[in-house]
Amino acid sequence: MKRSLIAFLVIAGLVLGACSGGTSSSGNTIKIGGGFALTGDESSLDLPAANGAKLAAEEINSAGGVLGKQIDLILRDSQYKMDVTAQIAQQFVEQDKVVAAVGFTDSDSVLAFGPIMQKAGIPFLTAGATSPKLPSQIGDNMFMACFGDNVQAAAGAEFAFQQFGKNAYFLWDKGVEYTTLLGKYFKDRFTQLGGTIVLEDQYDDKATDFSAQIAKVKALPNQPDFYYIAAMPYNIGTVVKQFRDAGITGPIVGGDGYDDPSWIQSVGNASNNVFFTTHAFNDPSNPNPAYQKFYNAYKTKYGHEPENAFAALGYDAVYLRVDAIKRAGSADPAAIRTALGQTKDFPGITGKINLDAATRIPQKGVTIIALKDTKYTLAAEVVPQQVPAP
Repeated sequence: MKRSLIAFLVIAGLVLGACSGGTSSSGNTIKIGGGFALTGDESSLDLPAANGAKLAAEEINSAGGVLGKQIDLILRDSQYKMDVTAQIAQQFVEQDKVVAAVGFTDSDSVLAFGPIMQKAGIPFLTAGATSPKLPSQIGDNMFMACFGDNVQAAAGAEFAFQQFGKNAYFLWDKGVEYTTLLGKYFKDRFTQLGGTIVLEDQYDDKATDFSAQIAKVKALPNQPDFYYIAAMPYNIGTVVKQFRDAGITGPIVGGDGYDDPSWIQSVGNASNNVFFTTHAFNDPSNPNPAYQKFYNAYKTKYGHEPENAFAALGYDAVYLRVDAIKRAGSADPAAIRTALGQTKDFPGITGKINLDAATRIPQKGVTIIALKDTKYTLAAEVVPQQVPAP
């Protein structure tokens, strides 16, 4: 389900907090808008993505920029409010006059932001919003730097079916696009494999008490082999802790919304035996030398390790955007859009990226993380055998 977009009036001259990575002169800079929830419920994913984007822009500028110009990455905070998200989109178009935009890690924000970019003819690349429906919903200026939810849900279903068994409990947040689609795709692929959903349930997005759902689980004659819970970062800790406190100790499986250390720290070892799909193994032991370089550069700049794989997605999104500008040989939005749709074998640190003008979604493998003693461990790297249609 989608959040309702709040009707709003765009007030001339309204200024939200902005952070610029370069000068404001359009003569020697190329302006790229960065829309992120730097505050609010989605900030645990969006803020790392924004930090990764800033790091990339600084590296590019230190290396001489692109087309002889510096990248001016203008960051604006959506606060994870859909009316504000639409407002900052208008600001990027009318006030900042950007030639391209990157941002966001959730589909609802992209649905509020993207149509404004589309109408203005500005190519928009989401760092981490994973609905595979987004390009068709928004239009030909909409691209993704990440895999779709149908891919990660299929990977999670295949992994859990093989590792844990054929009987699953399925719980999903009915209040947002991401969890609704992720859950649907998981169920489609798991049942296609021959799995059985022994009990399906749902909850409101802002729920804090899961006792009703837990009571139904406890009443089952036999516990399932695992529990697939499609949840947002801000309620994962609550639901996991309450399930564990109720004596439900079996494997819990979820999507990339789980890639947030804050909930893990809040529940401690209750996070053991939790598995989730995400975009990269965010660890210095990642065997990819490019990821190790990014990891160390991020730690040097911000004084701490990257919080999650979304930091790497934000980093990849800016480099991918600048690669398209370079190949286009122009900062014209239409030329950038065309070049982005011709991306071949771009060496992203979250995986090799190919984009075409039709689907505008990269096909990537999926990383599966297992939590043990509050630490990330690499459980598997999966390319799903079959993926549900968007």
